[in-house]
Parts: sequence; structure tokens; C-alpha cells
Amino acid sequence: MAGLARGMPAALAGAFDNPLFAKLRRFAPGADIGLALGVVALLSVLILPLPTVLLDLGLALSITGAVLVLMVALFLQRPLDFTTFPTLLLLTTLLRLSLNVATTRLILSHGSEGPLAAGHVVAAFGGFLMGGDVMIGLILFCILLVVNFMVITKGSGRIAEVAARFSLDAMPGKQMAIDADLSAGMIDDKTARRRRKELEQESGFYGAMDGAAKFVRGDAIAGLIITAINIVGGLAIGVVRHGMPFSDAAATFTTLTVGDGLVSQIPALLVSTAAGIVVTKGGMEGSADAALIRQLGGGAKPLAMAAGAAGVLALMPGLPTFPFLALAGLAGGAAFLRHSNPLPPETDAPPAPAVAGPVEPPISDTLRIDLIRLELGYALLNLAGGDQARLTEQIKGLRRSIAAEMGFVLPPVRIQDNMQLPAETYVVQMKEVEAGRGELRPLKFLVMDPRGGIPPMEGEATKEPAFGLPALWIDGALREDALARGYTVVDPPSVLTTHLTELVRENMAELLSFAATQKLIDDLPREQQRLVADLIPSQIAVGGVQRVLQALLAERVSIRDLPTILEGIQEACAQPARGIPAIVGHVRVRLARQISDAHVGPGGYLPMIALSPDWETAFAEALAGPPEDRQLAMAPSKLQEFMLKLRQAFDAAAEAGEAPVLLTSGAIRFHVRAIVERIRPATPVLAQAEISPRVRIRTVGTI
Repeated sequence: MAGLARGMPAALAGAFDNPLFAKLRRFAPGADIGLALGVVALLSVLILPLPTVLLDLGLALSITGAVLVLMVALFLQRPLDFTTFPTLLLLTTLLRLSLNVATTRLILSHGSEGPLAAGHVVAAFGGFLMGGDVMIGLILFCILLVVNFMVITKGSGRIAEVAARFSLDAMPGKQMAIDADLSAGMIDDKTARRRRKELEQESGFYGAMDGAAKFVRGDAIAGLIITAINIVGGLAIGVVRHGMPFSDAAATFTTLTVGDGLVSQIPALLVSTAAGIVVTKGGMEGSADAALIRQLGGGAKPLAMAAGAAGVLALMPGLPTFPFLALAGLAGGAAFLRHSNPLPPETDAPPAPAVAGPVEPPISDTLRIDLIRLELGYALLNLAGGDQARLTEQIKGLRRSIAAEMGFVLPPVRIQDNMQLPAETYVVQMKEVEAGRGELRPLKFLVMDPRGGIPPMEGEATKEPAFGLPALWIDGALREDALARGYTVVDPPSVLTTHLTELVRENMAELLSFAATQKLIDDLPREQQRLVADLIPSQIAVGGVQRVLQALLAERVSIRDLPTILEGIQEACAQPARGIPAIVGHVRVRLARQISDAHVGPGGYLPMIALSPDWETAFAEALAGPPEDRQLAMAPSKLQEFMLKLRQAFDAAAEAGEAPVLLTSGAIRFHVRAIVERIRPATPVLAQAEISPRVRIRTVGTI
């Protein structure tokens, strides 16, 4: 009972909140178990005999349920609100076939006992609706069968088949449109996931409806066969077994058989009509237990209409009053409760009100800036759209690789045209400030010689925009020749993506906003949230964590291991010196293994250039100010001498094929890094404590 109440709408579930039901909930199965038991009960009717009272109740349920399904289909606001219809179509078809088998068993076994042998509902349809004339009832049954089978079922099945085919054909294009909007920054990840889910549901719904239409068609054929069997079998049993005159046997068994056919074909016709309405709208969503209950009982109007229909049937002469009146009372009560407690809409945002004219965007929209914007000249627009739209896919790959490598979720890249740019020029903007630009030749390839210099080929000389290396633009016909010579050949989208990647790596610290930092913290696993609660905001604010992460990203240190970083921040906050440089230094020591491993060269060791004791002393003596905010006050001539020796040491290491790090003591690392990044931004500066004990090291020089 508890599971059923959970699956029902809130208003219906409220009826179970009384002490008696509270005691029974412990022994009641869940809604999914209830649905399974219901299906098993339907199947059992095919085997076990059914009393006439239960048969009347089942037939009343079949008719009332068919009216309810039709009303739900009529009042649909959008097709996605009734995506459990294929499942419901199967269940209603199974219900009618089970009842047909049950009535056939009663007609053939007890038909000789009188018109009530198969229950009051069959007798009423066989007597009252036919007006006592078997031929009229038989003709009416054939007409309903033809309308259901040849018109409604065939038409809705064809619509479902065509809709399924078109939906599957259009799915790749719709998926690409979603990916393009996501890469361009027009939608966020949450909206993209929701739209992909809706797209998958749409395809699945149309495919399911294509197959579900066969249920209705098979039901009509089965009804015709069962009717013929009942007439022939009834006549044979009545005449041969019970010795009835042929005229009496024909009147009795034909009346019961036609009544049975009518009582099954009317709800089948209603459900077929509902199927035709739904497939013309299309839609999706739902599950087999909770969605069925929510969608059937989610609106007051369908329940009220079904209650009215059941009430009218209860007052009709000859029909059993109790089953229809009970169902009318239940449906009417549910409609009243649903009207008093309507379900909230399942949309992400309320619909925009209709306006008479165009609405001017608010002035505040002009204050918003794009964190990353890629502006293209008109000759480069095909790179982001059309048949050559590889750029958006590569930007998606860039975002994934940055997230996997650095633990930093790159903001969406907005791509737009700029008619003021030269035709083959692109500009990368970071926070509305130009971070880099370059030129591309859309129909050519960029060729570079790994050994240096310009390749001796026919083409347009240029420089690779990301690293400034000499290169050549060549025609596509020379691409295979360049590859055969061992040159590096890159297409224009890859050239742009490489340049964008380097610009992003240089500006990652600025791109990490307060909101992005908060999201990284919120997305931590549940077991890490206690650490966050102990640290923020009692020991450090989110802004402080943001500055620490920005300092790490500025030196291209991955922040994927965010729990270790937060643990290091917590330990540093307990020390007397709580400035950001001191916290960053402590965190880097906690990340020593990661930092050391990132700079291990191809030889399996960490090459380094050590700072001599004289320079260590010179930097230490030049520090001034309080411990939490030390500043470097070194003479300009001394700084000039240091930078000269730094260049000489690293140039010598580069000639030897090494890419070393600069090793200093932890006390001066921050200040040495501030000087080094001005002349050699990509040079790593490590403190001695940041070298993992398990890493092999090799000193390749000394300053």
C-alpha cells in the first residue's frame, strides 16, 4: 500500500494517510509489485474460470479505462506527457482478450442456462443495445470491427510507422545541432543533457508506437475469430449436447456472442481512437508503474470525464449499477482531489507571457561578458558550420582533455562572426580582451618541418600561430607528398584549436571564476563534504580557495586532486603564516608526487638546474615585510644579473636536449617564480620539498 501511495499523485496518495492504512502499509507491496501482480492476474484469467460478478467488474473496468485513456489523449498539452501509452495499449489489449476468453468459457459452458450466463454486462449489450434483434447486433458488431480495423487502426499504424522512420532519420542532425549549441556556448551542459534525453525519448516513443499499433490490429482480428468460434461452437454445444432446438440455440448463443463482441469492440474502438490522437502528436517519457499512475491521474478533467461516463452507464437500464457507480465515485473523488491539489508543471521554466510586440532586452544584458569568445572572419565561417564543421567537435574535445588533465572545466566557447575582421583572420577573446589572433587558409594545409626551417615546397610562407614556428600553407594536392617527406601536416581547424589550447593554458587562472570554484567544491563526492564543511567558511572562504587554485593553474599544476588540495589548505590554515603564497607552498608540497611526475623527462629522470647557495642567500636577504606578506626588494642590477645567468643556464640545457626545472628552497620559490615567469613563462620553478623521494633526479646545471 505504501508503494502504491508513493506511485499515485499527491492528492490520491493523501487518501491513504489514515491510521488504518498506516498499519496496513507494512504488509502492502510496492507499486511495481502491484503492477506485476495485475499482469499475472490478467494472464490467469486466460486459464482460470471467472465468476460472473468479477467478469462484470472487469468489463466495466475495461470500458471505463478506455474512456479515461481517450480523455487523457484529448487533453494532452504535448505528446511527451503520455509516453507510457504503448505500455498501456498492451495492457488494455491484454485485458480485453482475457475478458473475451472468460466470456467465451461462460458462453460455451453455461449458455444454455439463459441470457445471464455470461454476466449482466454481456446480457445488457446483447439485449438492450441490439434491441432484441440478433441480426441488428451482428451487423453493428461488423461495422464497429471494420471501422476499428480498416480505418482507425490502419491509419494510426501507418502514421506511427512513418513517424518512427522520420524520427530515426532526423536524429543525427538533431544531435549535431545540440552539440553545436553546446560548443558555441548557447546552452549549458544541463540543458544539453535534457535535450539529448528528450531526443532519445522521442525516437523510442515513435518506435514503440509503430509496434504497439500491431496490438490493436491483432485485437480486432482476435475479436472476429473469437466471435465466429462462439457462434459455431455455441450452436454445436446447444444442439448436440443440450438437445436444444436449432432456433433456440441460435437465438441464445448468437445473442450472447454478439453482446460479448460489442462489449469488447467498443473499448477497443475508444483505445484505437486514442492511439490515433497520440501518434499524430508524438511524444515520450515515463515508466511502467509511477508514470502510468501519474499520467492517468495527473489531471482533473480526464478523471471527471471518466467519472461522468461511468455514472451515465450505471444509470442505463439493464447495466449493473454497482460496478459503474463505484468506478464513477472513485474517479469523481480523484478528480476533486486533483482539482484541489494540482500537480506542479514539469517544465524547467514557466512559459513566457505573450506580448504584443518585440521586447527590448534589458540593459543589464550588455554588462555580461563572454569568458571565451572566438571571432571568425567571413571566409572561416564554414569551419564552424556546414559540411566542414570540425571546429566545434575539436573544441568539445579540447574541453574534455582540459578537464581530464587539469581538473578545470573550461567555460563554453562562444563562436561568432565578425565582419570587421579580415576574411581569413580569427581572434580569441578572453573576458572581452584579445588574447591572440591568427590567419588561416580554409582550403589549404599548414606544413612544418620538425627539424626547423621552412619546408622546401611550393606554398605560402607563414608562421604557426600558437608557437611562432616557420611554416608553409600548401594546396591539398601536395598533402600526401608532404607526409611522405616526414613533414607535419595540419588542417586549419586543428591549427586554430592548437592556438586556442595554448591560450587557454596561459589564461586558465583568470578563467577560473568564483562560481566555477563553488561548483568544483559542490561536485565533490559525498564522503569529502565533511572536509568542506570543516574548512569553509570557518578557516577560509571560497574566494581564498579560488585564489589558491588560480595560483596552481597559473603554473600549470592540475587541480583534479581537489580533496588533497583542500587537506593541504586546512593544514596551512592552522599555521601562523596564513598568506596565500604560504598556503600555496604547503599545498604544492602535498602534491609533490604529482608535480614531480609531471616534469619527468623521456629518460625517466627529473632534469633540474639548481640555484647556488649565493643566490639563495641573496634572495633570502632581499625579502622584506611581515611573514604573511613578504616582498622582494632586490637591486635592479642584481636582478639583471640573475636573469642573464638564468637564460645562459637554460639555453645550455636546451642545446643538450634537456627541459629542466629550476630548483630553489621553499622560502624563496614564490619570489623566484615571479621573476622567472616574466622572461620564461613556461619554465617550472620547484621547491626542494616538492621533489618526490621516489623520483630520479639529475642536475644539468647551476645558477
